[in-house]
Amino acid sequence: MIFCGIDWAESHHDIALVDATGHLVAKRRISDDPAGFAELLNMLAAAGDTPQQPIPVAIETPRGLLVAALRATRRPIYAINPMAAARYRGRHSVSGKKSDHADAVMLANILRTDAHLHRQLPDDSDLAGAITVLARAQQDATWRRSKASNELRSLLREYFPTFLAAFADRPASIASPEARAVLAIAATPEVAARLTRPRIAAALRRAGRVRGVDAAAEAIKQALRQPQLRQRPLVEQAMGTHALALLAVLDTACTSVDQLAQAVTDAFQQHPDHAIITSFPGLGDLAGARVLAELGDDRTRFADARAVKAYAGSAPITRSSGRSLSVTHRRIKNDRLAAAGWIWAFSASNSCPPAREHYLRRREHGDGHPAALRNLFNRLIGCLHHCLTTRQTYDQTRAFPAFTPS
Repeated sequence: MIFCGIDWAESHHDIALVDATGHLVAKRRISDDPAGFAELLNMLAAAGDTPQQPIPVAIETPRGLLVAALRATRRPIYAINPMAAARYRGRHSVSGKKSDHADAVMLANILRTDAHLHRQLPDDSDLAGAITVLARAQQDATWRRSKASNELRSLLREYFPTFLAAFADRPASIASPEARAVLAIAATPEVAARLTRPRIAAALRRAGRVRGVDAAAEAIKQALRQPQLRQRPLVEQAMGTHALALLAVLDTACTSVDQLAQAVTDAFQQHPDHAIITSFPGLGDLAGARVLAELGDDRTRFADARAVKAYAGSAPITRSSGRSLSVTHRRIKNDRLAAAGWIWAFSASNSCPPAREHYLRRREHGDGHPAALRNLFNRLIGCLHHCLTTRQTYDQTRAFPAFTPS
């Protein structure tokens, strides 16, 4: 058998082919363009590559145009973790030397000796791939919105605390459309004190408010005129300019979140797994799309539910050495799936009585809040894996057989 290792870079890639004995069959540096990819295919064909027995490829990234082109050839592709590859490098050289060609040979040898210990890239559908792109983009936009909102709140706390108090009881606080619309016309306490009710009402209407506009405008006007400590005039004006700059970033982030949420929802509703995933308590279109984005729709990707739980980071990990024994939560995991699982478990614990009972039972057992939610997520994702494999929707009696209705 022949094994291929690719050390990828931005403008070129080093290719190495080794046989079953570890002998170097061929090596070449190719460019990152269609001509370079054609060279790679010619190398593989000369080494015996056929559609029936394609040569497997090891590379240190699961994404990019080169990986997409290789996946189109329907060959096994192994995305080797760079940290794992660094450990393998020490097996071949203790001096610490490194070169692109040597790394390509090392990747090929990983497949030759330990292919069974590494997972192939899943064969997900194109729709699942599109959902992955959109769901991750929407998740990133949500995190950017939180970051921008926190930065703006921290700045307002330094010079304009009455504005924070005026919108503290509203959903999303200063990230709400109403708060952003008012801040755009009143970035400092001095300007806010001169605002009239009609101007505030006009800003609220631009933000989309329809009912109770005049009463809300009057309440905001009175809240903004409450006495507070003040910065010096020039400093306050500079902080107002800074706040408007942060507000522009926040507006962009909020718009991106809304647009991407609509796009990922539309795509997710077309997927065959939509009905199964959203049948679970706590999983709506957005959270469900994030879960599908990380799990994919290749049902051969995970051997069993235990593998899914380890991948999600919900299953505990045991460390045993001599007389030392510890059981802790996993830190090496899919962080995006773990974040979606936290939201899933939290929502389920508040909306689903069996899930709530399971959560409270874990708290009585001595688990803290994070550990109890992680345990609930562990049960739910195991049930989801079973339902996706057997093509059935959520069944409360099978997911929580110990539930006793009050």
